[in-house]
Amino acid sequence: MPHLSRRLLLQASGLSLLGLASAPPFLARAAQQVPGGGRRVLVTLFLRGGADGLSLVAPVGDADYVRLRPTIALRATGEHAARRLDDTFGLHPGLAALMPQWSDGTLAVVHAVGLPQAMRSHFDAQDFVETGTPGVKSTHEGYLNRVLAQLPAEPASAFRAVAIQDTLPLALAGTAPALALEALADFRLREPQRGATFASLYAGAVDEALRTTGAEASAALARVRDDGLADLPPANGAAYPRSPLGKRLQDIARLIRADVGLQVAATEMGGWDTHMAQGITTGHFASRARELGEALGAFVQDLGPRWSDVLVVVMTEFGRTVKENGSRGTDHGTGSAMLVLGGGVRGGRVVGPWKGLAPEHLLDGRDVPSLTDFRVVLSEALEGHLGVRSLASVFPGFQLRPEARLSLLRG
Repeated sequence: MPHLSRRLLLQASGLSLLGLASAPPFLARAAQQVPGGGRRVLVTLFLRGGADGLSLVAPVGDADYVRLRPTIALRATGEHAARRLDDTFGLHPGLAALMPQWSDGTLAVVHAVGLPQAMRSHFDAQDFVETGTPGVKSTHEGYLNRVLAQLPAEPASAFRAVAIQDTLPLALAGTAPALALEALADFRLREPQRGATFASLYAGAVDEALRTTGAEASAALARVRDDGLADLPPANGAAYPRSPLGKRLQDIARLIRADVGLQVAATEMGGWDTHMAQGITTGHFASRARELGEALGAFVQDLGPRWSDVLVVVMTEFGRTVKENGSRGTDHGTGSAMLVLGGGVRGGRVVGPWKGLAPEHLLDGRDVPSLTDFRVVLSEALEGHLGVRSLASVFPGFQLRPEARLSLLRG
């Protein structure tokens, strides 16, 4: 038969990410050939909109913090108190569900972290983070896709790299296959055409890469159906919030617990662009923080012993201005905070250089500077957790200098 493109094969087979279906027997047989693993998994969570690091992890011990934010600053004690981390920083009370991880040393905070140069456009900043090449607009593939080229692809699985969100993020775009779906419940097979139409098309494909991808996709579709992955309940008494992020993290936990070959998972959470009425312990920011904390807390509890194999990196494109604006919100800034959680994290620490909020330490007199390049955090995660050895190919033009290391992971 003539050469088939991936798109034509999927169209002819009736494969879809939507709809109801039952898989034919040959697909079910293929599903049984996807072995489990207990392998290490990296999960990235992007807070889109520029999350305010000074509210997520507030420098309540810095006198300039309250002075610059008279109506939206958390306090060290009292009605709007942060959860104390050390003499300088406190965690937003909406993230209280993460305090057990702080206490047991599996949560670390990196403050004053971000792009190496100020970039206050959401779109450009997000692109620069996800491509891993700040300032270079010509990069079209994502840093996570370049990571996949260095990870062992055996055993083969269509669930090797998965984004649980509306579209495939730029971080996973590139030549290595990656799957994007809004929810596992939407990952279905439509009824195939007459007979073994898909089987015959698949068997006759002359493109070996297509043949492999077809087999993996078929196995994945069948496993979602036959193993009831989309309906797998949380374990260990975990209770996810009934929110978009809660549902997404629950699906990622399902894939991890089911050992479907997942190595890299990505998801996102929007709503962090707080220009007005940001609030303190109530209001828009607090509701976002509470959803984030409760979803991550449930995710950790759900995974149980598998938590030792998982690393979660929470990031954003930039922080917010140090001084609150006239609308009791904050505008686009520079440095923010990143959260790193996992069984292998050297946590219970706020790490990275921090100079405080005195005027002489601010960038352009208004922002927390990026004292730590975001690629330092990601490099340590990729190197120490996934075993990536060629960081230069993941982050072209960037070198992880020994003096910049944060020692985020054990061992």
